[in-house]
Amino acid sequence: MRRECDAIVTSLVNCLTSFMSGFVIFTVLGYMAEKRNVNVEDVARDKGPSLLFITYPEAIANMTGSTFFAIIFFVMMITLGLDSTFGGLEAIITAVMDEYPDYLANRRELFVLGLVVVCFLGSLSTLTNGGAYVVKLLEEFGVGSSIIAIGFLEAIAVSWFYGITRFSNDIKSMLGYSPGLFWKVCWVAISPAFLAYIIVSSLLKPPRLQLFDYKYPDWSITVGYIIGASSFMWIPIYMVYKLVWTPGSLKQRLAVCLRPERTIMPEIHTDSLNMSPVP
Repeated sequence: MRRECDAIVTSLVNCLTSFMSGFVIFTVLGYMAEKRNVNVEDVARDKGPSLLFITYPEAIANMTGSTFFAIIFFVMMITLGLDSTFGGLEAIITAVMDEYPDYLANRRELFVLGLVVVCFLGSLSTLTNGGAYVVKLLEEFGVGSSIIAIGFLEAIAVSWFYGITRFSNDIKSMLGYSPGLFWKVCWVAISPAFLAYIIVSSLLKPPRLQLFDYKYPDWSITVGYIIGASSFMWIPIYMVYKLVWTPGSLKQRLAVCLRPERTIMPEIHTDSLNMSPVP
């Protein structure tokens, strides 16, 4: 019961936080639009960095106790950035550590240090005079269709090839009950269909890359697509690698590659989850 309550509370807090943030953001935008005598959509012509570093600081500067609210605002932004960084880096660290445990078991600190240094050096380009343009390029291509494409491939792999029945049994082993028909239909059909539609739509209608009055050249769009593809292209590359190096005929290799290699987790009985403290 506690697991369900935690999931419900987390979802509600997340939704309510976004809802309340909308009140705060659009209240400030409306105030700035009234002050400048312009439309709301013209207050922040770029919906990204200019809203954060230009429009909001200007609004805070006109508040009573502006120094206090400015400190609170930017401390919040720092903590949000650190939280996102922790989550992103931990995913990479955990995946690589699980893949090479023998080599990295006693070198975790050095590996984490090397990863942080690489990320730091790679982000220095955002601190130059043209850093805002780099941020805009990454914002448009780095975290858009590429993440949706990864989610689409993951949904297909789990629900179609791993099998929705096997996946439901794994969930039952962990939670004690199977997911309902609604969730199964979403995983098998609805979610892949919506994700595929979003991917195709984004490819047929590429974004118009523009920051304020500067229009990006055509070659930068190509660079953006390369950046976006770099995060998920390893999935089809590994698929081809696995198909080529698996022994047997083409039909046998396809049969081997299209089924799970091993069981994800052993059978877990719910009784084993009722643990008592050690006296």
